[in-house]
Amino acid sequence: MTSNTPVSDQLFDRARSLMPGGVNSPVRAFGSVGGNPKFMVSAKGAYLTDADGKEYVDLVCSWGPALLGHAHPAVLDAVHAAVDRGLSFGASTPDEANLADIVKDRVSAVERLRMVSTGTEATMTAVRLARGFTGRNLIIKFAGCYHGHLDGLLAAAGSGVATLALPGSAGVTEATAAETLVLPYNDLAAVEAAFATHGNNIAAVITEAAPANMGVVTPGEGFNAGLSRITKEHGALLIVDEVLTGFRTGYSGYWGLTGRQEGWAPDLLTFGKVIGGGMPTAALGGRADVMDYLAPVGPVYQAGTLSGNPVAMAAGVATLTHATPEVYAYVDARSLELSAALSSALDAAGVDHSIQRAGNLFSVAFGTSAHGVHNYDDAQAQESFRYAPFFHSMLDSGVYLPPSVFEAWFLSAAHDDAAMNRIFEALPAAAQAAAGATA
Repeated sequence: MTSNTPVSDQLFDRARSLMPGGVNSPVRAFGSVGGNPKFMVSAKGAYLTDADGKEYVDLVCSWGPALLGHAHPAVLDAVHAAVDRGLSFGASTPDEANLADIVKDRVSAVERLRMVSTGTEATMTAVRLARGFTGRNLIIKFAGCYHGHLDGLLAAAGSGVATLALPGSAGVTEATAAETLVLPYNDLAAVEAAFATHGNNIAAVITEAAPANMGVVTPGEGFNAGLSRITKEHGALLIVDEVLTGFRTGYSGYWGLTGRQEGWAPDLLTFGKVIGGGMPTAALGGRADVMDYLAPVGPVYQAGTLSGNPVAMAAGVATLTHATPEVYAYVDARSLELSAALSSALDAAGVDHSIQRAGNLFSVAFGTSAHGVHNYDDAQAQESFRYAPFFHSMLDSGVYLPPSVFEAWFLSAAHDDAAMNRIFEALPAAAQAAAGATA
């Protein structure tokens, strides 16, 4: 069969001769859905353009950061102005405090903030900080929750690990893995039991605010609040990972949608993606007494040559400044509109499914209408074989979906009626493709 994107194919062939798998992040290789990945050369608003000149409505949005849409004029203006002043100084800059102030204003649980460069670095630092603050070693994580590729948290991770059907990662020592207790998600009884056995040595529980790396999974009623209660009772910390959900699911992230109203607060939070507006920026923040354990005022070391990079800070400040409550209301409405259309198309094709939702993030799980998806076992038990033909039908129709069933779908403030109608028109054929799939 002749490829309709020969330039992308040539670029992928070249990339595979130069880089492991031809990519710099595994999910980009299309291993879960088959075929060759598309090489993108530009993005504007709700659209991506590949190296062959084909345009796609984008439902990945750079895995979240493009909340305002790609190449938003205000963000580009801020970045261009920052570039004109210099790319990196190796010194403190005003926008570091400006961005920290915006985060603190939006998320009241943040009393201090430390900028880093990646979500993995943010969670790695949060875990180290929790151990340093408590003097304990063990960390509890939940199966299917992904917290970046630090060694101790790759056990039973979702996202790319789920896509590649890997139990964890080679190169992680048994000693490192032994310091992580992996529990089933949405199971407070398992958390209580772990603390009953190991409570005096548990430094922290880390959880995604709402998991979005085994597909989207909604925290059960009272689950996150229960984690806060249990950790407080045992002198451990609660780390809420909002690298993906922070400033994406709402003005104050997913905790702002739920936890603040429920009357509990995490000890530490991690942020990424939207906070950098498309530039490599992340952060951790939380209680002042915990955060002040970080160097230079405390004994827990962390540093980064490009932490607080001035160009990235400018992008983050501009993005969050323009991410108003009205933007979130718009994205929320578009998300509900699209997920309803998706479900309707699948129903019409006779495809059993459930739509999993957390704020404006959602995903589809095939063969799960009877019970939904509440944990990693549920996610892995779905009819995932239906996703590849669904994905490629949408791709052929000019709609770019996440290339894995274990990822969330993202919309932006730039998804106007024209973009939405292109998605709606593509759904019936894709649903039929899913219906005809066989294991």
